[in-house]
Amino acid sequence: MLDYLRESADERAIRREHTKREKERRKRRIHKYGQMELKHSRRGCISCMLAVLSAFFLISIFSVSYLRHGNVNILIGIAGILALVLAVSGLRRGIEGFKERNKNYITCKVGTACNGILLLIYLAIFIRGLF
Repeated sequence: MLDYLRESADERAIRREHTKREKERRKRRIHKYGQMELKHSRRGCISCMLAVLSAFFLISIFSVSYLRHGNVNILIGIAGILALVLAVSGLRRGIEGFKERNKNYITCKVGTACNGILLLIYLAIFIRGLF
């Protein structure tokens, strides 16, 4: 009888150890053991925000100009220059964001691409205004 109790206690200990190892293995599968979750680059996030702000200014400038049939005052021109400055600043911040270590660079890529496209649009508007 004593041997039977000892064997059943050993079996329960083995079963507990097995379930413990099984839980740890499931945790590693879910959390990618040994890899830290990367945060987004701070400058990349700022670059994305500046791109959105610059695009908002561009759309609002086009809307006001369309509604007034091209008869706009100097404030629209100043808003256009402000939007251009925001796009240049966003492009610079996006490029600087790639220098941050151990970060997720997707916001840097998106911000740099969007600000670059906005700069090309502003350049096209400027060149179109010359001719």
